[in-house]
Amino acid sequence: MNRLVATLFAGMLATPVIAEADLEAGGKSFDRKCAICHQVINDEGEQLAGKRAQNGPNLYNVFNRPLGSVEGFRYSKLLQAANEQGIVMDEAGFAAYTANPTEWLEEVTGGDGRGNMQRVRLNEEEIANIYAFLVSLAPAEDG
Repeated sequence: MNRLVATLFAGMLATPVIAEADLEAGGKSFDRKCAICHQVINDEGEQLAGKRAQNGPNLYNVFNRPLGSVEGFRYSKLLQAANEQGIVMDEAGFAAYTANPTEWLEEVTGGDGRGNMQRVRLNEEEIANIYAFLVSLAPAEDG
């Protein structure tokens, strides 16, 4: 039942909220809730967000690459399975993952185990804003 609720909740968030998101608020929420463990460093080595945290992987371009793909980072078995399956995070996945990382990873991979990340208490607006903020830091798509 919890998985169904999480999936339905994530589906509701999959609407194009990004156009309405507040990037400045997303940056502030990232600093308060995510930068404890994560940072965003581009391919040139420039620190775009975060405080040189090293507990979690670099989130640069996180929505355009398979999960668990930061070289040299030790991922949980569930994140390794997500990587092997080529699972790429999207807005709905981000919402469900932040609400319950292990449950979401078990659902999308079909595996069993524990994710590295703890639950993060975020409301829908914070999720949309952080998602949009991280997307804004990614390189422009070719084409």
